Amino acid sequence: MGILLDGKGLAEERRAELSTRVAAFVDEYGRAPCLSVVLVGDDSASALYVRNKVRMAEKVGMLSRVEHLPADASQEEVLNTVEELNGSTDVDGLIVQLPLPKGLDPEGIIARISPSKDVDGLTPVSLGRIVRGLDGSRPCTPKGVLTLLEHYGINCAGKKAAVVGRSALVGKPMALMLAQEDATVTLCHSKTRDLGNILKDADIVVAAIGRPAFLQPDSFKPGAVVVDVGINRIDDRWVGDVSVDGLSEVASAWTPVPGGVGPMTVISLLENTVLLAEDKK
Repeated sequence: MGILLDGKGLAEERRAELSTRVAAFVDEYGRAPCLSVVLVGDDSASALYVRNKVRMAEKVGMLSRVEHLPADASQEEVLNTVEELNGSTDVDGLIVQLPLPKGLDPEGIIARISPSKDVDGLTPVSLGRIVRGLDGSRPCTPKGVLTLLEHYGINCAGKKAAVVGRSALVGKPMALMLAQEDATVTLCHSKTRDLGNILKDADIVVAAIGRPAFLQPDSFKPGAVVVDVGINRIDDRWVGDVSVDGLSEVASAWTPVPGGVGPMTVISLLENTVLLAEDKK
């Protein structure tokens, strides 16, 4: 039986540690670190994600600020909001909740976030620092994945890793960050040939494609570590990109959905916010 990588449990442990760290920050500087979220439109999933972030921030003693703009907000209005928050001394971390409504240019908006407040690690500057191996905010989901693997003693060095999905949010930075951990990485996508053979040869597989149960347990070689980043709603339940039926009999370790990578993403966001607040001092 494979080991269940319990992201929910680990996130709770790190939340307690972060609460202590936030309290020390408040004692020293007289204020709590502040996370600001720009939410555009009324997408229910995005609104839920924002509420979860705000709730978790409050649990560790942080401040949160949500700027909610209407779905018909113009590019200029969103950029003006970002610039205002960039200039606010009370805001330590800033994210723009994705996806944005149609008609808006997400790349142009993300690029306008100040690197000193880029808590999600998605600006061109932040991603460039990953490529160069420099310190800086790391994208929260890949960071959460690596934290989870490290906690369970899974060493990436010398391993063959396959990342399925090449989004700028997860896939690309995940591949770069695994390479920094001395893994040999193959970044797979919809045009990848021989995906089956690549997966069968991989010691670590990270699935981040947004297609429910796209990968089956027989896709992986025995003993592989399978990290499922996917979160897909099917009727009244959430499922990942990997089918779990029989997965524990093939994988040496695997993440559940929900309760795996998701909680680690949120705690990584809060940890990044505190890091940025501390760096300002």
